[in-house]
Amino acid sequence: MADTLRHFAINCDDVDRARSFYETVFGWRFQAWGPPGFFHTSDAGAMGAIQQRRELVPGVRMTGLECTFGVADIDATVAAVEKMGGKIVMPKVVLPTVGTLMFFQDPEGNLVGAMQYEK
Repeated sequence: MADTLRHFAINCDDVDRARSFYETVFGWRFQAWGPPGFFHTSDAGAMGAIQQRRELVPGVRMTGLECTFGVADIDATVAAVEKMGGKIVMPKVVLPTVGTLMFFQDPEGNLVGAMQYEK
């Protein structure tokens, strides 16, 4: 099975303003989940979140949509990213009860997540 979009996050400076906007525009409902300032929705087709803007690469604030693809083998994905000229910007981290996540920068400068979800 091909790797698929599993999660997106909307990075924002004002979490409450963004929540209100997307709840009104799309009718999504958000639930507090995980760290402060992180809200989750399953109303968007893929799992989604609104979260405080952050820097995965020092000095580069995340803007727009942040996408995470589900992968079968996180180690194979890391190897393929590096082989094809990408750069690992956040090494693998285990999120208990969720899976193993990493972020990379593709050769075009895009920041992308890959997660090997727990079964």
